[in-house]
Amino acid sequence: MSRFICTALFFALLGAIAPAQNSAAASTQSSAAAPTQNSAAASTQSSAAAPTQNSAPVQVPPVPSELVEAEASIAHSDWKSAEEKLDPWLVAHPGDARALFDAGYVADAQNRSDAAAAFYRRATEANPKSFESRLSLGLLLARQDKLTEARPELAAAVALEADAVLKARAWRALARIDRATDATAASNDLLEALKLTPETADDTLLAAELAERAGQQSAAEAAYRRVLASDPHSTAAITGLAHILIERKQYPEAESLLHDALAKLPDDPALTAQLATVLADQDKAEALPLLQKLHETHPNDAAITRMLAAVLAESGDYAGADKLDIALLAATPQDAELLVAHGQNLVHQLQFAPAYTAFEQATQIDEANADGWSGLAFAASRISRPDVTIHALTMRSRSLPENSSTLFLWATAYDSLHQKDQAIVYYRRFLDAAAGKLPNQEWQARQRMQVLGRK
Repeated sequence: MSRFICTALFFALLGAIAPAQNSAAASTQSSAAAPTQNSAAASTQSSAAAPTQNSAPVQVPPVPSELVEAEASIAHSDWKSAEEKLDPWLVAHPGDARALFDAGYVADAQNRSDAAAAFYRRATEANPKSFESRLSLGLLLARQDKLTEARPELAAAVALEADAVLKARAWRALARIDRATDATAASNDLLEALKLTPETADDTLLAAELAERAGQQSAAEAAYRRVLASDPHSTAAITGLAHILIERKQYPEAESLLHDALAKLPDDPALTAQLATVLADQDKAEALPLLQKLHETHPNDAAITRMLAAVLAESGDYAGADKLDIALLAATPQDAELLVAHGQNLVHQLQFAPAYTAFEQATQIDEANADGWSGLAFAASRISRPDVTIHALTMRSRSLPENSSTLFLWATAYDSLHQKDQAIVYYRRFLDAAAGKLPNQEWQARQRMQVLGRK
C-alpha cells in the first residue's frame, strides 16, 4: 500500500472514535480528545518521512500482510478481527512500534484505557520519534485527568515532525493542560496551534478564559461576544460573558442574557446559578425559588447550598438558613465563614450562648475574620462576658473602623466592668456617631452618663 493511500486513510479515520469524556481536562477539548488513527500511515512515522528536495528517496520497507489485514479491520471498526491478527503478531514481534500503536488504538477505541496506555507507552519506547504514539498517549492521559503525565508526552509530540492538523491538535491539548497553572504558557501553546490551523470557536473560548485569568476582562468579553456572534446558543460563551457582567455588577445586561438562555435551556444548572446570583443582589424574592429548585436537583453542591443559605438568611428565614449551614459544617467543620454564618443565624434566633461558641471557633480558626470578631463581641455582651467583648472589639478594630454599634458595645462593656471614665468616653462617642438614629440606645447612654457622672 503506498504512502499516499495510507495517509489518506489515516486522515479519513482521524477522530472517527471519541472515547467517553469523563474528566474535567477532556470535557472541553472535543477536537483534541479522540485517539489518533494511524491506519497504515503510522508505520513509517518519523523514520519514513517524505524525502527533502535534495535527498535521496527513503526506502520504506513493505508492511507485513498481518498488519495490513489488521489495519483494514481497524478501518471498518472491527476490533475483534483486528485483535485476532495483532495479538499473535505482537507475541512474535513485541517491539514492533507500528503494531503496538495499532493495538493501543484498538484498546482505546473500546475504552480499555489502561491497556491502551500500556500499548502506546511500549510504542513510544520502541520508536521515540513516533508522533502518533506520543500524541495518542498524551490525549489518553489527559482524558484520565493524569495531566502531569500527559504533558511530557504532548510536549515531546509537538517537537516532532507531523501533519499540521495533528500537530495543532497536540498544541491545543497542551494549552488546555497549561491553562490551570500557567496562563502565559497556555496562550503560547494556543498561538502555536493557530499558526498551523484556523481558529475555532473552542479556541476563542479558551482565549477568553485565559484573558479572564490574566485580568484582561475587556479582551475576554470581546472574545465571548465573537463566539456568540457566530453561535448565539453557545452555553460556554453565555456563561463566560455572564460571569464578566456579574463581576462588573452589570446586572440588567447579565439578567437579560441569562433569561434568554434559560428560555431555551430551562434546566441548565450553571445558567440558573448565575441568574440566581444576579437576582440575589437585586430581587431576593425572585432568586429564592430559583435557588431552591437548583438545590433540589443538586443537593450535594456546596456552592449552591451556601448561596441558598445566604439568601434564606437575608430573607429572614434564619432557621432554614441554619439548617443548611449546619449540614455544610458537618462536611467542613473548620470553615470560618460557615461558622460565622451559623453564629449570625443563632443570634437572630436569640440563641446567644451557642452563637458565642460558633463565633469563638471562627476567630480561633481565622484571626483576621472581622465578622467573626464582631459577632463574638455582640454575643459576649449578651451573655455577660464584657472582658471578651472588649478583646473581640480590639481584634475587630485592626481591620474595620468603629461604628455606632461597636461604640455602644465598648461603652456598655466598660460600664459592666465598672471602668467609669472609659465608659463615659465611649458613651459620648456613641452619641456623636448615632446622631438620633438609635433612639433606645441613645436614651440608655444618656441615662448611664448621668448616673456615672454622679459617682
